[in-house]
Amino acid sequence: MLKFIGSTYQTMNELIDYIESRTAIQPLEIELVKKHFVIENVSANQILSEAGKVERYIYFIIDGIVKGYQNIDGKIIIQHLVNEQDFFTSLDSFMNETPSLDYYETITDCKLLKLSKVDYDFLQNETTFWETFVKNVTSEHLNCKLNRVRDFQTLTAKERYVKFVDDNPKLALNVSIDNIASFLGMEPQSLSRIRKQLTI
Repeated sequence: MLKFIGSTYQTMNELIDYIESRTAIQPLEIELVKKHFVIENVSANQILSEAGKVERYIYFIIDGIVKGYQNIDGKIIIQHLVNEQDFFTSLDSFMNETPSLDYYETITDCKLLKLSKVDYDFLQNETTFWETFVKNVTSEHLNCKLNRVRDFQTLTAKERYVKFVDDNPKLALNVSIDNIASFLGMEPQSLSRIRKQLTI
């Protein structure tokens, strides 16, 4: 059984703080958010979303790390390493109720907040902040993807790894070398050599 420090009140307030940092939200709307998001504690190495199935939830990580990947011709390609204080989902599947192409799996024990499609639609239709908030978060994620593409085009493997460590120290410490290598577009052996070079 997982044990986390902090009450439900504190957990929900972390999400509210995240929302308030990106858009204005009214007191009554805060209560609606707390009502419609559900807390879930999940052990490490558990599948949250599976390719071929319709994604039913959007998740917000309070504590822990999650990886998103695709199985392409039998090879696992890591496309997302998601840290705490961030959202994740297979967006096309969630919004359009079509089979997902993605897997999401916990790397560590995680405390999550999840929102179903029905509750997502409720917040979309019954609040003033939700549409703006979703646009802001979606824009942030799109910018991250564009930056990642640019890094692949302009940086060497070593430079990509150094930037990854600088930007994501917690991920660098808690994610396996195989997963980091896949995320950075290199083989684990190449990343091992880079890490040895940096420690000399």
